[in-house]
This record gives sequence, C-alpha cells and structure tokens, in this order.
Amino acid sequence: MKNSKKLVIAYSGGLDTSYCAVSLSRAGYEVHAVSVNTGGFTESDVKTIEQNAYKMGVSTYKNIQAVTTFYKKVVKYLIFGNVLKNNTYPLSVSAERIVQAIEIIEYAKSIGAKYIAHGSTGAGNDQVRFDMIFQTLAPEIEIITPIRDQKLTRQEEITYLKLNGIDLDWEKAKYSINKGLWGTSVGGDETLTSHLALPEAAYPSQLESETPETVTLTFSKGELTALNGVENAPEINIQLLDVIASKFAIGRDIHVGDTIVGIKGRVGFEAAAALIIVKAHHLLEKHTLTKWQLQHKDYLSNFYGMHLHEGQYLDPVMRDMEAFLSNSQHSVSGSVEVELKPYHFSINGIQSEYDLMNAKFGSYGEINNSWTAEEAKGFIKINGNQNKIHQQVNSEL
Repeated sequence: MKNSKKLVIAYSGGLDTSYCAVSLSRAGYEVHAVSVNTGGFTESDVKTIEQNAYKMGVSTYKNIQAVTTFYKKVVKYLIFGNVLKNNTYPLSVSAERIVQAIEIIEYAKSIGAKYIAHGSTGAGNDQVRFDMIFQTLAPEIEIITPIRDQKLTRQEEITYLKLNGIDLDWEKAKYSINKGLWGTSVGGDETLTSHLALPEAAYPSQLESETPETVTLTFSKGELTALNGVENAPEINIQLLDVIASKFAIGRDIHVGDTIVGIKGRVGFEAAAALIIVKAHHLLEKHTLTKWQLQHKDYLSNFYGMHLHEGQYLDPVMRDMEAFLSNSQHSVSGSVEVELKPYHFSINGIQSEYDLMNAKFGSYGEINNSWTAEEAKGFIKINGNQNKIHQQVNSEL
C-alpha cells in the first residue's frame, strides 16, 4: 500500500538531520533524504552519507550536484558586488542555503511529497531561509522541524539515537563544520562567547607552505576565467585557487553579525579563495570603473548581500540588483597578481586594456596632459562656490 506520508528531508548527515531522519521514519513517515552538493562533498563523502542515511531508516537517498548552479545563481553576483558582510564575511554558508532549499523543494514537488523537513533550530538563520523558500515555492507542502519544535539539546539527540541503535560517535564532532564552494564555516564553544578565539586545530586547513607564491587571476567581464594563465569554468577556478591558498592557511576570521531573528551571532570561517577573489576583483574594478559606478555599486552590493543573507532571494528586487551588477562588469577584464604568504596575502597590481589610470591623460600628483593651469584654476574656483556662499551667509553662526 502506498504511504500517504511521503516526506523529503534536507539531509546533511550531521547529528541534527540524523535525528530527524530516525525520529520521522519511526513516526511512520516515508522518508526520502536529499543532500545538495554546493561544493562541500567529495565522492567519498557522498557514499558515506548515503550509507549512514539508510542506517537512519530512510526509504531513498539522493545527492543533487549543484556547484555550477550555486555559482551561476549566487556566487557570481557576490563577486560582482565584492560582497563581504560587515566588511568581513563572504556569506559562505548563508548563500549556499538558498540554492539548497530551492533544489530540495523542487525535488519534493517532483516526487509528490506532502511533507518536507529540515534540522534547523529555533535560534538560527537557516530556519528562516529554508522555511521562506519552501513556503514560497510550495505552500501546499507542510514543513516539519523536529529540532526546533522539540527544543532539543545536542545531548538529547545523541541519547535518542543511541537508544534507537544509532551510534556514530557524535561526541567526537566538537566543531560544526559546513564546507562549500564559497568557504567553510566553523562553529564551536568559542564562537558562543564574545572573547575566545578558535584554536588553530579547529580550522579545516593547516599551514603547509611558508614560501611565498605568486598567482595570477584573470577576469573576463567580472568572472574568474583563468588561474595562472590556464582557462577553466569559474567555479573550477575557485576550487583550484582554494586548494593552492589553503596551504598558506589564508582566509581565516570570525564574523560577528545580527541574525535574522534579532540576536547577535558569532561564527568562524575559512574562505581563502573567496577573500582573494573578492579583493582582487575589487582592485580591478577600481582601475576600470568610474567613480560613480564604484559609489553606487557599493551600497547596492551591500543591500544585495543583506537580502541574500536574510533569505529574500526570491524577491524580484534581487533580479533588479543582479541586472545592475551584471551590467557594471562590461569593462572589468584583466589580470591581477596576488602574492600568497602564511596566513595572509597581498595584491601586487593589475593589467587591463580598460585601465582608466592611463598615462596619456596625466599622472596623479605629477603632470596633466589634458588641461592647462588656467583651466585648473577656473575649475577649482567654480567647484568651491557652494562652500564660499554658505560660509559668507552663515558667517555669524
């Protein structure tokens, strides 16, 4: 007899989603586990997650490959906008959740599921992102969230799984690691405080190289099309750069920000490729865009990052801002030289046929080739008119 309680669960293989899979299958649901690879899973990881999923009692397991989708729908625009939340965080995990939620709800619709579940708690951002996407794209599918609804602690989940014959040594996972194309988040006891730093061992990449190394990033209309002169798809170049830069333990930091639910949050992250690409791309823009393009891009990019972080991806204003960001990239082409060093990097300079720092028009602070001294004096006089008028009218204040 066909089970009328068909349910799709967003399954990562971690403690929370494992608890959900076991408890929901025990409750009579026909559980279909789905994980979405946005850059964090190797083939070996997928096999292990699949094997464990069946131990949890799921009916089927599916892994959706979405690295290219993630790049095209989200990461590309984060690069175009040089997005760093609070001037620090490249939105590594929050950006992934949007694509994961869309892929999972579309899969749930395709198999006729009446229920969809995720393992988010009631105190974080992911619950908002998943629920908003699910409700918008499939309001007819009921959302089930055992961890949030039951207010479970980590230890309570472990105890339940052990009582049900599931023991995968959950206690060993001291740190919560979420890896993807655009970086890795790291959460632990230290990030629940305001003063403790994450220990060296908590970060997924350790220092392996201490000899400085130079890499060249080539952009075409804002997209990273080549690394050290070798062309590849941008998402592949991101992964290749991350392998190189991670050996220098580059890209570590702790982000502090305001969560969607109104509390402050703190999370560690490692995003070597993301930080290098954003900084290199931004420098190339400084050379190839006008000052007004740069100014207006700055605040629109900030809005784009904030809306994405808060789960507003499906609002049409996001498509409007993406159109602006894409149009701004027509002349953002050229190469950027970056020097990698232990724990940090420096950008040496750029080469571009669209470089507006063109010597034939003059050199800043040195010579002018396109105007006379008298023209400069007249410009300065008119440019200062408003200040002079205000000063004279308000001289007694």
